[in-house]
Amino acid sequence: MAAPSEQAASPSHPVPSEQTVEEVVRKQLGDALGGVRGMLEAAVPTIAFTVLFLTLHDLRLAITVSLAAAGVLLAVRLVQRSSVQFVLNALFGIGIGALFAWRAARGGGDEGEQALAYFLPGLIYNAAYATLMVLTIVVRWPLVGFIVGSVAGDPTAWHADRSVVRLCTKLTWLLALPCVLRVAVQAPVYLAGTNGWWSTGSAVAALGVAKLVMGWPLQVACLAGMVWVLTRNRTPVATPAP
Repeated sequence: MAAPSEQAASPSHPVPSEQTVEEVVRKQLGDALGGVRGMLEAAVPTIAFTVLFLTLHDLRLAITVSLAAAGVLLAVRLVQRSSVQFVLNALFGIGIGALFAWRAARGGGDEGEQALAYFLPGLIYNAAYATLMVLTIVVRWPLVGFIVGSVAGDPTAWHADRSVVRLCTKLTWLLALPCVLRVAVQAPVYLAGTNGWWSTGSAVAALGVAKLVMGWPLQVACLAGMVWVLTRNRTPVATPAP
């Protein structure tokens, strides 16, 4: 894969300011996650719900406070005229979870069953996301590679360079790892609660703790692993010929 300086840029495909694949991915991941602030905005409402429900056992209060927390974060973003993407993501997740809990209540479920229902959308999301990323690895078109392609100007040219494919495969595994671990740990607990193998209270408590431990801390740990990988190599970014 040739370095940008070896090829001329065309008006439709300018040379990216980042000179290596590692720099491209670091920048794109930073934009996608919103930095520390974006991750906190996504985590705070969920943490508020989990802690309140585990301590007060009041599903309605936990949902109300978590939505209020997201609303405050949204208001701050609007006042600052900055991106509201990460707050809206949190609001969407809470809203979907609340909808599932409401449906469980309408179906005659008790408070424990409603709380279990709240955790179901997160499990579905993580399972779908993990499946998608692992599938891209299996077919040897790792998802992170398309981040490189979006900056280089050609969405598929990166695939011709085996070193870039290997790097993107490692990074995609690290990106998928939190989702895979969450499903591996939380799905059996959810099934145990819904099938009566555990009491719903025990299952909800275990899911709440797992959600806290395997949420932001696990994501940060995996991102740290990605940063470590990205600081070891310097793979040139190729730009398409004019």
